[in-house]
Amino acid sequence: MQHTLGAICFAERTDQTCPAADNPFLHVAMPILDGEPVCELWLGDGINATVKQGGVRYRRSENLLFGVIELNEADTDPIPLQQATESAYRQIFALLDELELPFVYRFWNYMADINVVSHGLERYRQFNLGRQDAFLACARDVVGELPSACALGTAEGPLQIAFLAGSTASLAIENPRQVNAYAYPEDYGPRSPTFSRASLLRLPESEVLFISGTASIVGHRTLHSDDVSGQTRETLANIEAVILEANRVMHHRWFDPSQLFYRVYVRHAADIEIIRNELRRLTGNHANAVFLQADICRDDLLLEIETTAFSCDRKNTDRQ
Repeated sequence: MQHTLGAICFAERTDQTCPAADNPFLHVAMPILDGEPVCELWLGDGINATVKQGGVRYRRSENLLFGVIELNEADTDPIPLQQATESAYRQIFALLDELELPFVYRFWNYMADINVVSHGLERYRQFNLGRQDAFLACARDVVGELPSACALGTAEGPLQIAFLAGSTASLAIENPRQVNAYAYPEDYGPRSPTFSRASLLRLPESEVLFISGTASIVGHRTLHSDDVSGQTRETLANIEAVILEANRVMHHRWFDPSQLFYRVYVRHAADIEIIRNELRRLTGNHANAVFLQADICRDDLLLEIETTAFSCDRKNTDRQ
């Protein structure tokens, strides 16, 4: 029987979501643009009790661990978000080293005012500084086999990070339409973003594909500024390219594009119908999606989409 490892819950108020009190979970204060507040649950077999170590709360099964950390930014730090980010990631990596679970598959990062310039630097770039400094300090690779990730902006609140890790190495999947994020030029800040476009995790019963937050970027440049329809189409083209790359390395199973779960982050709530209509048109009207209002990591991006997919048997699926 499977039990809950942890959860990420989206709702404007904390009283709108109620996962079991002892589960490690994030409550992310983002408006839901259609429907009710939602919790994404991660499940596993043989779950141990929730443990708190430093700022990290986590649960683990034999081979998987889900953890969360929330840190307030200290006013006394020279660049508060950078320092909070480095501290959070150092704590995560120290815990995983101690537990001998060296592989992180997915990070979810949420922070207030992601596009605001403070202390002379945009806050997303501050976050990238702190994240990469922690990777380097903890002897983690900053190129190549990196975890998938997203980084979104909220209206207020602490730095919030959730992560999924384990004992089995995953495979980083990149997008041939895009420059690898860790190779971005210095135009995008003093440190490149430290993530891969997707992580492919092979489990005994299936494979899981974690596709990072994906937007209307080709090469390293934003396309279709001020055109939400164009950005939606380009974003979905990037997701399709990542799925194709993942399917190239699969053998008996594959990822069916019609079976994805989409989390759609929308900058302007008024754009939801345009985005939803494009998503339905391009996915055959069967998209399983939740829409949230959030700030995106670049101020010229109007949306970002992340997806998760589970593999299925090729022989049981019509690919035509």
